Amino acid sequence: MTTSGAGAESIDHARIAAALAVRGEPACRVRDVLDRVGDKWSVTLVHELGGGARRFSELRRGVPGISPRMLSATLRGLERDGFVLRTVHPTVPPQVEYALTPLGHTLLDTAWSLMNWALEHADDIDDARREYDAK
Repeated sequence: MTTSGAGAESIDHARIAAALAVRGEPACRVRDVLDRVGDKWSVTLVHELGGGARRFSELRRGVPGISPRMLSATLRGLERDGFVLRTVHPTVPPQVEYALTPLGHTLLDTAWSLMNWALEHADDIDDARREYDAK
């Protein structure tokens, strides 16, 4: 069954259900991608890189609270998955820049939608949490 919501692209629910139901697969496609983009820092870094290429130190300043080790690990994961391009410039000292790939830009569009949704519904979620915690 394929449906669409207001402002949403057509969704093939049967295809998604089949992808999520795969058992024993080492890399279920949907879960694999959600593991990458659903971690604490990936969407924030994609958003930060949406403004253009950044050096490591610029990303650290632009993403408060992320440790150098976590920044490095998250960038490596995003690079491995094809969302980020790492460029080493032949200077002394070497300069390294990170930028979104075309695939990364497609994720940026989706991330913005998710961030806008979260901001729109933050109060509703807070209310639901308070109601649940009061039980």
